[in-house]
Amino acid sequence: MIVTVEVIKNGYSEIDLGKNIMRANCTCTLVKENNVLIIVDTFTAWDRLVLEKELENRNIRVTDITHAVGTHGHSDHIGNLNLFTNAQHIVGQSISHKDEYLLHSFEDSPFNITENIEIIATPGHTLSDVSVIAKNTDLGTVAIVGDLFEREEDIFNSVLWRITAGSESPKLQYQNRNKILNLADYIVPGHGPMFKVTKELRLAHVKQIENITE
Repeated sequence: MIVTVEVIKNGYSEIDLGKNIMRANCTCTLVKENNVLIIVDTFTAWDRLVLEKELENRNIRVTDITHAVGTHGHSDHIGNLNLFTNAQHIVGQSISHKDEYLLHSFEDSPFNITENIEIIATPGHTLSDVSVIAKNTDLGTVAIVGDLFEREEDIFNSVLWRITAGSESPKLQYQNRNKILNLADYIVPGHGPMFKVTKELRLAHVKQIENITE
């Protein structure tokens, strides 16, 4: 094992029809390899104390984080990026530190952080979504994908990712979901616990193609 992946806290999403609202917060994850320490998706801005406490419990200072990733720009995924001012920020397909933006095309190549950790474009939920791919972990290859997958259940019910969570491009999202299912041994979704990729899940996802119209 070279790379470690730890879910700090599982996210959730649920509809309250009585109040016409969705309650949602993201799954937050740490990825570590040697001196590289990456935080992926940082809750809402109202969860600052929660996140600081979770890091403190792990003896991690905000200054220890080398890379802070928001898998896309929705507020429940990037609410505390400003805690990590020492880190390089990757928000969707934008890579920056202070006022310097790295000119990198995700269409041409992944963004490699180490030999075992890379960030790839996985548009669909939004057109700038990215996923963090961690290889050589004790679980094999782990993909931290944000809202490309809402949670494991959306593999059996495409309404959860196409309609409830929303998709700017269902066709692209389906293609990238399929790509990740064939790449990863485990997936960390945007709003639920990590799950193992099985043959059953891959086959169930193939059946969703009949619902993809654009």
